[in-house]
Amino acid sequence: MAFTRRQLLHTGAIAALSPQFGRLAGVPMVTPASAQAAAPDLQWHHALSLFGDVKYPADFKRFDYVNPDAPKGGTVRRYDTGSFDNFNIVVAGLKGSIAEGVGLVFENLTVRSQDETVTAYGQLAEAVAYPEDRSYVIYRLRAEARWHDGKPVSADDVIFSFDALKTNSPMYSAYYRHIVKCEQVGDRDVKFTFDAPGNRELPTIAGEVTVLPKHWWEGTDAQGRKRDISATSLEIPLGSGPYRVKQFEAGRSLVLERVKDHWGKDLPSYVGQNNFDEIRYDYFRDDTVGREAFKGDQVDWFAERSAKEWATAYDFPAVRDKRVIKDKFQMRSVGRMQGFVLNLRRPMFSDVRLRRAFNYAYDFEEMNRQLSFGEYTRDNSYFDGIPDFMATGLPQGLELEMLEALRDKVPPEVFTTPYQNPVNGNAENVRNNLREATRLLKEAGFDVKDRKLLDPKGQPVSIEILGRDPADERIALFYKPNLERLGVTVSIRIVDDAQYQQRLRNFDFDLTTTVWAQSLSPGNEQRDFFGSAAADRPGSQNLPGIKNPAVDALIDHIIFAKDRAELVAACKAMDRVLLWNFYVVPQFTYAFERAARWDRFGHPDPLPAYGQSGFPTVWWWDAEKAAKTGGRS
Repeated sequence: MAFTRRQLLHTGAIAALSPQFGRLAGVPMVTPASAQAAAPDLQWHHALSLFGDVKYPADFKRFDYVNPDAPKGGTVRRYDTGSFDNFNIVVAGLKGSIAEGVGLVFENLTVRSQDETVTAYGQLAEAVAYPEDRSYVIYRLRAEARWHDGKPVSADDVIFSFDALKTNSPMYSAYYRHIVKCEQVGDRDVKFTFDAPGNRELPTIAGEVTVLPKHWWEGTDAQGRKRDISATSLEIPLGSGPYRVKQFEAGRSLVLERVKDHWGKDLPSYVGQNNFDEIRYDYFRDDTVGREAFKGDQVDWFAERSAKEWATAYDFPAVRDKRVIKDKFQMRSVGRMQGFVLNLRRPMFSDVRLRRAFNYAYDFEEMNRQLSFGEYTRDNSYFDGIPDFMATGLPQGLELEMLEALRDKVPPEVFTTPYQNPVNGNAENVRNNLREATRLLKEAGFDVKDRKLLDPKGQPVSIEILGRDPADERIALFYKPNLERLGVTVSIRIVDDAQYQQRLRNFDFDLTTTVWAQSLSPGNEQRDFFGSAAADRPGSQNLPGIKNPAVDALIDHIIFAKDRAELVAACKAMDRVLLWNFYVVPQFTYAFERAARWDRFGHPDPLPAYGQSGFPTVWWWDAEKAAKTGGRS
């Protein structure tokens, strides 16, 4: 199962792409626009980079990965699973289910380029300034930035948006915790002040704020009711982005239309992008129904999560006739851990030996062979896919120094044994691993009577594996027999998307599957993923309930890393500590994204790697090809 953009939103990883500042030597200054200079002693820059100089100069015309002559037009039909009942991004992840694609209605102060590791360029903001100690940052808004109703985007809007997100969203409250003040300091200048200097990524985190229209949210709807930014809403929102909501049917479909007079359509960061006149999202119960809709030409492309379906479900006439094209995109900019989460809020999972026993019981190799045609490899890291951050071998150098300072707080194996998941795949390995699991359970005080595993208090060990679609059920059913051989009573419960989200927000599960997606610049989001303060906060991504002082200390090392070497060492150390605490039973990963599409689109040559350029930005409707293949205009 590969992650989707919607899962990234659910896991908070959409806020995790947090580039840091670096040197900007030689980058031309931007001339101050306001008469009252907010920071006369600071240099103003057009871009921010994690390390080294930025790729594109202040006068760049477009990103290299787009076609500036791509035609505008056509309709593209996309899909999502479940339903939606909310357009309000402020409470996304906490209340309701946010509509897919609604992010295209809004804009941030900055936008990331997709052919650099972590570099951000101005979007609503035209310039940025910060002191050497990075104790604050100032963004200058573009004078031409406009809401769809024609009103200018103002500093008040930025302040209102920041306050609304920090006040109403537990995730953003944690993400912005070190930003203590947001204020207007010039005609179009907004200053974000931090609680301490030295947090290198905070200036860019401030630039990621999604800006909302204060005047609209403080007004009333068509029925005269005052709008409430702390509640879900299905009122068509006012935005400033390249698309607006044209029409929708709650929970079933959504149509976005391109704003043809969009204020920023000629910005270098927009040239060659946002090419479709309309983007339509249809919602289906699960991927099985969505896949059939794709085969029936009701959806233009389908992101396939299942290796089994990729191998078996695409032998139909349109594929054989080359009217449907199958593509695989290498993922090079995202690391991930996918696994069965063990809920430490349940007393039975408090003992690491039980958690480790559950790992021995997972026969990945046979599952991969029977269910996935051998396409997957097993996750061995929380950063799987980004080799720089993956803990391999034994700790050395700076990583070892960090771990030595925490020696009494981490498992001893961290220093003596490279982490490796147990290998199953044949009867002998399975027996040996189940014997080791049984030994660990006995050592922890568990016992088996009448083929039932009893905890140290004599209570039967019974778990429910929670899922939300047939793919989850198939994997859980494969895992279940080995757990039962240990004496564990296992039930599997598949619920609809709304119930699943609500249960995860309230940590109401024993085991469930999740994905943590990591960017090329890990930072403050790690607190929401693994920090102690997030363990009991509803809606956080710390699903296991990790409360580990060593992990907290290593997260601080990540956040306050002074250079790339320190960041790499801290990530490796945290990865190692998380793995040896067995908070999850790692499942599997895949280096490619699979997608099938009806052949009526143009695209860059060569195709971009997945994670660098998304379909809606770099693909476009090809009128000539669409005419030949029955496409729509």
